[in-house]
Amino acid sequence: MKKMRSFLIGIFTVFCGATVMKAQDVYLSIPDNNIFNRSEFTSVPTRVMTNANRTNWDYAFLGLLPTAPTFTSVSGPNFTHSSSSLTLPGSTLMWQLESMGGQMPSTGFSGYLPGFQSFSTSAIKWFEPPSISLGGGFNRGNINFTFKIPGSQFSANAFRAGNYSMDITQNYNDFTPRNFKTILVIPSAMRWIANSLTKYIEISSLNDYRNTNTRVWDLGNTEIAHTVDFNFWAKAASTNIQFTSSKGVPGTRNIGSIKLGSNGAALTTKALSSDFQNFSPANFSVVAGNRSSFIPQLYVSAEDFKNFFFEAGTYTFELNFNASSTDNSINSLQNTAVQLKVLPLSEITIPSSGRNVNFNFNTAAHYTDGQSQMIPNQIMLSNNENFELYVKSDENYFKKGGLQTNINSNILQIGVDGSSVSAPLSKTPQKILFNGAPVLDRGLNVRYTIPPAGAQSLVGKENTTYSINVYYSFTAI
Repeated sequence: MKKMRSFLIGIFTVFCGATVMKAQDVYLSIPDNNIFNRSEFTSVPTRVMTNANRTNWDYAFLGLLPTAPTFTSVSGPNFTHSSSSLTLPGSTLMWQLESMGGQMPSTGFSGYLPGFQSFSTSAIKWFEPPSISLGGGFNRGNINFTFKIPGSQFSANAFRAGNYSMDITQNYNDFTPRNFKTILVIPSAMRWIANSLTKYIEISSLNDYRNTNTRVWDLGNTEIAHTVDFNFWAKAASTNIQFTSSKGVPGTRNIGSIKLGSNGAALTTKALSSDFQNFSPANFSVVAGNRSSFIPQLYVSAEDFKNFFFEAGTYTFELNFNASSTDNSINSLQNTAVQLKVLPLSEITIPSSGRNVNFNFNTAAHYTDGQSQMIPNQIMLSNNENFELYVKSDENYFKKGGLQTNINSNILQIGVDGSSVSAPLSKTPQKILFNGAPVLDRGLNVRYTIPPAGAQSLVGKENTTYSINVYYSFTAI
């Protein structure tokens, strides 16, 4: 009897089942350049769905009624932000079929490609198939779309950093995924769109120092584009304002005499310092158009302006600005150089009540002892440089009735109260005030003297009126 041999070749168990494809959401990253410049965004061809099996559209009733492929929003008419209550209207994003399996589907008999459209809670056709099945179909492969956001949408809406999404369903079972999200990805970004890098201020009138109102200088429009809420920080680059006098002499002023604010409620008014301070009374929130604009202003009180910025010369300082997101994750810096130039300014005025100085010689003592008069506040001086005051006459002799006499002008001596100097009057300017410091509207008492010798020279002169013109002038030192 033959023996039977058994061989265990093996047991193979095969499990068959359908492969489940996870929904592939569509992410569209929007560059901040498009948002901030408000320029149209157009995507590269982007895969939305995949078709592994089909090559023809669905038709009903003997192949004469095509079923058009559609998109429908099932989450509402708007894109919703992932972490805020902000939304974007469905019309923000437009799309159009770009290819199916690498090329456009056949348009055959009366088929056509719709123009750019937006998602809606109603079914929107993304292709119109040929009216009969013989009109042609399409290739297998990726179903790609081109997306765009018109520039007008960036102007009209607020794009906050984060994701805006909309849930979409489509009606062809063989196209996968059947449901997906379309997500607009907005970057965290901030950029200065407009800001004056320099500010030049020129003071050319003494009346600026007589004004009792606070001096205000605007720094021009500041516009900051942003997708995040931010605060506006500012400081001065130094604790001191650098000063160079009109004669080249250096000096400093304290930066704290200048305040920073704005022409509205955008900024809180504070004195400048060399440390960054938050000038925002509230956050600058993301708004439609993604830009915040305001006009920073500098303020100096009338008293400080007169005390610290009166001297002729150039005052310079630099402002450092920082737009910083409220979570301090990003910031954007900008500087503005400020130059305040005060021109050399001077003024001598004589009140009408002090324009005539009369000496009457009608007693013997007048001729023997001479005479002297002090005219209070006869001259009002303003000069924003160190100066010297001079006096002179238009002629070297007094006149009578417009005609020159032989009475020399030097019999009259002129000085100012508080100084022992009295200069004989002549056509040559004579110094009567030395090393005068910058001053605004200083009244000077002027002393006029005809000493005994000069008075005695008048003995025997005709009894009439003799006159001469007196002029005062500055020289800067």
